Amino acid sequence: MQVDDAVTAHLGQDVEVRPYEEFLSYLEDLVGTGLVKKDQPVLLGDKTSLAVVHALGEENVVTVPSPVAAMAAMKAITNSTEIEGFRQYHIRDGAALARYFAWLEEQLHNGVVLDESQRSDKLEELRSELDLFRGLSFTTIFSTGPNAAIIHYSPDPQNCAIIKKDQVLMSQTCCQYFDGTTDVTGTWHFGTPSEEEKRALTRVLQGHIAIDTAVFPTETTGYAIDSWARRYLWKDGLDYRHGTGHGVGHFLNVHEGPQGIGTRIAYNSSGLKAGMTMSNEPGYYADGKWGIRIESVVVVREIETPNNFGKFGYLRSFERVTMCPIQTSLINLSPLTLEEKKWLNEYHAEVESKVGPLLEGKDACALAWLKIKCDTACLIPLGRGSLARRVEQVVFVSIYVQECYCRYGHLYCRVFARQSPPWFLIAVKSRHQCASVPTGHAGLTD
Repeated sequence: MQVDDAVTAHLGQDVEVRPYEEFLSYLEDLVGTGLVKKDQPVLLGDKTSLAVVHALGEENVVTVPSPVAAMAAMKAITNSTEIEGFRQYHIRDGAALARYFAWLEEQLHNGVVLDESQRSDKLEELRSELDLFRGLSFTTIFSTGPNAAIIHYSPDPQNCAIIKKDQVLMSQTCCQYFDGTTDVTGTWHFGTPSEEEKRALTRVLQGHIAIDTAVFPTETTGYAIDSWARRYLWKDGLDYRHGTGHGVGHFLNVHEGPQGIGTRIAYNSSGLKAGMTMSNEPGYYADGKWGIRIESVVVVREIETPNNFGKFGYLRSFERVTMCPIQTSLINLSPLTLEEKKWLNEYHAEVESKVGPLLEGKDACALAWLKIKCDTACLIPLGRGSLARRVEQVVFVSIYVQECYCRYGHLYCRVFARQSPPWFLIAVKSRHQCASVPTGHAGLTD
């Protein structure tokens, strides 16, 4: 709850806090006691809910152009302190996500039966240990298999699905910290994903990258750039039935306006400006089968361009602040350009460098999980082939060990190996352990 005892004390005696459920009945009481009447009307903005008008009585209200739009436009542009808050709490939240998914993957590896509701509770428990945590911004959505195809699915603790390693898992988790609000969605698979699933996620990823790296004039609308996220899905005859992005508040509403990216005409009425914070969340949902979404919180920022036509000023679509790996075993490499692979490599390097230090000396399993998920060997070209094939097929001139770490009871080593320039990074597993390697990771038995 955001209005705690400290907030109530700060507001003082002149501010009365009541449960949200009592709002309409409270308005009706104002009319019944004569505090609101025809010659003492209430001014309502033109976007006020009709339920409020009915509660007060149409004869007791005067509708005027809403001042909320102007206030919302000002609130939408965050200041430097708020932006720094967005950066810092997402790093902390990234540590909780790494701890959670490391725990989840290990539980499944050990054959533990978990349902969608149990997964939600565990993540909230881990987040509650973090500094400045204030609770969820809305109910966590963990959905597996066909449930993931339901865009706004929410698990019923009494009747929810059991997670299966051979099904897609989608997680949308949002919470409140005193220095900001999160909204992050990831897609996972703990078995062997189908080619159809991999192709769809790759197209979603390309759209996500297109929005993240876009450059456009100041005041360009989210309506105008929405198709940049969808065009890769369109190539395969696919699409999604929700917006590409919405405004995100700073310790406020997880869905805010007026900024947003989508096909709604409302998104054509407010141009994007530096300092706005919003989500970037293309997806795809195969009805009755599975669903995919990649969502990050981003900050609109200015960028220097070689020219400044029309003196509009130009914006680099976004600074990404969410710190959660994207599962590379769900990616089909062939459609990705070199620039898209570079983007993914750089993002994972950033996640590991910022989140890793929060796990060192505190959670070795989560740190190892993060290192594995942020390794990018499978995305680096290697002559005629690539490390997407099994490493055993490659003959190396020389290798040397960089570091070793344990995961799932096995020993893994990061090494540099060289067939011909340049050097590239792989992971090597001890020959004394079983032959399995975590999904999406190149393996070499020595």
